[in-house]
Amino acid sequence: MTLSSLSRLSPLLLAALLAACATTTPPMEAPASDTPPSPPPVATEAAPAAAPAVATAPVRVMAAELLEDNLRPGEKIDLDAPDASADLWVRLRQGFQLQDLDDDWVRKAEAWYSARPDYVERMTTRGSRYLFHIVDEVEKRGMPAELALLPFIESAFVTHAVSTAKATGMWQFMPATGRDFDLKQNIFRDDRRDVLASTRAALDYLGRLHKQFGDWHLALAAYNWGQGNVQKAIARNQKAGLPTDYASLKMPDETRYYVPKLQAVKNIVLNPDRYALSLPAVANHPYFLSVKIERDIDVALAAQLAGLTLDTFQQFNPQMNKPVILAAATQQVLLPYDQASAFAENLARHTGPLATWTAWVVPKTMSPADAAKRTGMAESALREINRIPPKMLVKAGSTLLVPRAPHVHDDVSERLADSASLSLAPDAPPLRRVTLKAGKGDTVAAIAARYKVRSEQVAQWNKVGSSARFKPGQAVVVYTAFKPTAAPAKTTVATRAVAKNGKATVRAAKPAVPRNLAKDRGGKGRNVVASAAP
Repeated sequence: MTLSSLSRLSPLLLAALLAACATTTPPMEAPASDTPPSPPPVATEAAPAAAPAVATAPVRVMAAELLEDNLRPGEKIDLDAPDASADLWVRLRQGFQLQDLDDDWVRKAEAWYSARPDYVERMTTRGSRYLFHIVDEVEKRGMPAELALLPFIESAFVTHAVSTAKATGMWQFMPATGRDFDLKQNIFRDDRRDVLASTRAALDYLGRLHKQFGDWHLALAAYNWGQGNVQKAIARNQKAGLPTDYASLKMPDETRYYVPKLQAVKNIVLNPDRYALSLPAVANHPYFLSVKIERDIDVALAAQLAGLTLDTFQQFNPQMNKPVILAAATQQVLLPYDQASAFAENLARHTGPLATWTAWVVPKTMSPADAAKRTGMAESALREINRIPPKMLVKAGSTLLVPRAPHVHDDVSERLADSASLSLAPDAPPLRRVTLKAGKGDTVAAIAARYKVRSEQVAQWNKVGSSARFKPGQAVVVYTAFKPTAAPAKTTVATRAVAKNGKATVRAAKPAVPRNLAKDRGGKGRNVVASAAP
C-alpha cells in the first residue's frame, strides 16, 4: 500500500485497516468503469465478504488503541472489558425513572403486544442495532432511560418509516420540526432518517419540552400532539379549575394512548416472561462505528466495499435519498464493527471511480426530455432517478442527479450538497389574465364553473371567500389557458387606404373582441379584457 493511499484514511480507518491487513485475504478488485452509465444502475445486493479470521490478541489490542466510538470521542474501546459483555437490557432497566401508569390504556397496549410475538421479535431485533447508542446518549444527558424505548412506539425502529402525516424516520420528525433541529432535508439526504442525527435532535426536542412543561408525561404528549396543543389543553383545565396532569387533560385518543404504549413496552422490557415474549440479547458495547467519508462514493459501491448487502448498508445509513453519498454533506457512514476494517482495506485497494453520479444545476426551465439530451441520459432514466412525475417541467436552478462524465474529477460542493432542490412546473399551455364585469347573480362558484377552474382559485385571485357573491359590474379576475386564434380576427371596420401627402397609408381598424370573451355565456353584456398572465 502506498503512503498516498494511507493518507486518505482517517485514524479510525487506519486502525481498522491494521487489524484487517493481518488477517483478511485481499478481495478481487471491482472493474473500473470507462464511461458513466446512461440509465441508473440496477440496485443489486452485493454478496457479503467472507468473514475474516479471528484477529490475534496483539493485533486486536493495537487496533483498539486508536478506535473511537462516535459517542465517546477520544475514549478507548475495549470489547474485552467486563462491562462490554454485559446485558444492555439490565443497564436499561436500571435507568428507568418515570412514574408508572396503570390503567385500561396500558392493559390494552400490553394485550396488543402480547398477541403479536413475531412483531415484537422483529421490532426488538431491529432496535438492538441502535439501543446502545441511544441509551448512551440518554444517560449522558441524565434523562430517564424510558426515552430510549420511544422509537419502539414511534416507528418500531424502522429507520425509513413515513407516516400519513409525512413524519419520517426512527423518531418520526415532521419536516418543519426537523428543520428546527437542524435536520437537513434536500434531494440528496434526509437527516430525519439519520440514526445519530435524529437521535440527537429527538433528545434535544424532548429536553426542551420537559423544560417547558416540567413533567415528562406532558413532554411526551407534546412530542406526539404538539406543544401548542398541550399548552392550550393545560390552559383550559386551569380556567376550569381542573388538574393539569397528563391523565386529566382532554386530548385525542392517539395522544391519550401514547404514554400508555410506552409504559407497556417498559413493562415488557422489565418482565418479558410475564407476557410470553422474549428479547434478543444485546451486548453493552457499540454495534456500529462511524467511518469517515472523504470522497463522493456510490451507495452500491460502499456496500460492496463493506461486504454488506445493499439492504443492510441502507439500514445503517437510511438518510441517503440518492444512489450516491456526497462527502461534503455526509462526512461519515455507519458500519458494524467487523465491517469497518473490511471497508477500510477495500477502499484503499479500489482503483476505479468511486462515484458514477454527480449533481447538475439546470440553467433554464426545460422539459425532462431536453434535460436528458443535455446530460446523455435516457428520459425515462432521468425521470426515475430524480423522481420527476409526468407532464412536469424542471425549473431553472433545480438540481438533477446525472451520470458523472469521465473528465469530471471534482466532487459536489458543500454549498450545492446542502442547498440542492428540485422545483417543477406543470407542462401546460400558458395562462392569460381575463378581467370581466360580473353580472347579476354571479358567484365565485358560477364564475369557476363557467371558466372550468376551481372555486378556490377564483376566490384566491379575487381575495374573497369561496362562497362570495359578486356585485353587478364588479371587476372579476380569472386566469385561463390561452389558445391562440388560428385565423386573423375579424375587424369591425373595413381596412381602407387613406391618401396623405401623395402616399397611400393602410390603416387597419381595431380588431373586435372575440365573441366568446366579449359576451360571456353566463349573462348579457359582460365586458371581458384578456391579457397575458404575469
